[in-house]
Amino acid sequence: MNLVFTDIARMYGTHPTGHHALKGAQMAEVPFIDHAFLRCSNGIITETGIMEQFSPEVQESRVSLEGKWLIPGLVDSHTHLVFAAAREEEFRMRIKGKSYEEVAAAGGGILNSAMKLRQTSEEQLFEDACVRLQIMMAHGTSTVEIKSGYGLDTASELKMLRVIKKLKESFPIQIKATFLGAHAIPAEYKTNRTAYIRLIVEEMLPAIHQEGLADFIDVFCDRGFFTPEETATLLEAGLRYGLRPKIHANELGLTGGVQVGVKYGALSVDHLEHCGPEEVECLRHSNTIPVGLPGTSYFLGLPYTPARALMDAGLPVALASDFNPGSSPGPSLQMTWSLACTQMKMLPEEAFHAITLNAAAALDLCADCGSLSVGKRADFCVMEGKPSLALIPYHFGINHVAQLYVMGRPCSGPQASSL
Repeated sequence: MNLVFTDIARMYGTHPTGHHALKGAQMAEVPFIDHAFLRCSNGIITETGIMEQFSPEVQESRVSLEGKWLIPGLVDSHTHLVFAAAREEEFRMRIKGKSYEEVAAAGGGILNSAMKLRQTSEEQLFEDACVRLQIMMAHGTSTVEIKSGYGLDTASELKMLRVIKKLKESFPIQIKATFLGAHAIPAEYKTNRTAYIRLIVEEMLPAIHQEGLADFIDVFCDRGFFTPEETATLLEAGLRYGLRPKIHANELGLTGGVQVGVKYGALSVDHLEHCGPEEVECLRHSNTIPVGLPGTSYFLGLPYTPARALMDAGLPVALASDFNPGSSPGPSLQMTWSLACTQMKMLPEEAFHAITLNAAAALDLCADCGSLSVGKRADFCVMEGKPSLALIPYHFGINHVAQLYVMGRPCSGPQASSL
């Protein structure tokens, strides 16, 4: 099907074909086209340009977007949107002064989610995840990564990954699955960590590989969770099954997560609420993308990823929602964008690239999404009003997306729904 979108007031993110992650100062410059058109065939962008150069083609449908403007579909490279229930009781505990680690030690946190998920059917998990995914789409997300990690036993981890696979088959947006069996040590293995790691390596990974359920592997390498040495064992095992690492690193301290991630060629190291000169220097000599999760810092009261220091070192920075029931229960990348500007002191243009092109790089998808470039998927958000990137993070708490298009087709989510 050949489609052409015309009379676009402004189209942002029109990078030349072949652009990868933008580094440092490059992130502040967003190319755009005024009074533009965008042509696509079978969901792939084939041409962009100014209306003065537009020439209609035979057998194509035309959609006029007069008065509206476009940005690329947003890319969320780190989420946990498959879960059984919210954890609002822990929210109250933290308001009263309990830390994330204290909540976890009291039986809350990830182990709380694991207990609830084990008791929830695959069908119910899928139904609930569909609602959450539609809400994310309504706010402009057209590519998303989803992790397991709330199962912590073989049957439940496989159940989560099968739900993600069903989401892939049921939704037009791009979805990547990450195996995060090493999210925490389950209660039944509290006194035998080695046995749980052996279970992941010898039982979970072969089963996941046999069913083709995961694209990446993740490990929560941090204080109180998995050590760099344990992480190395798990990443080596994942690589044997073709699963490239994307790891949780340094949320709770300077614990070596960045270094082990870089050593094993991780696509990204995510969190980095604690990130010092050694971590920055390590990342400078790698192709690993640092990913900040400002929603987590906001919700837990943690330090924010030092995005400015990373960019000043000439590094690419990506952002993600970390949407999950315990530490970042917010699905909107528009809110992530605002937090990045107000709390991490990223310019609106820098944060825009962090949730589009650089986030695509954190999923190894730069050839497919993240910009409105010829050869990529025609995934874009239609925006109304003044064509200003800065107004999106400035007017926080508002959904600025009038319509999401995926592969050139309108893709609506609910206007309002309950999580």
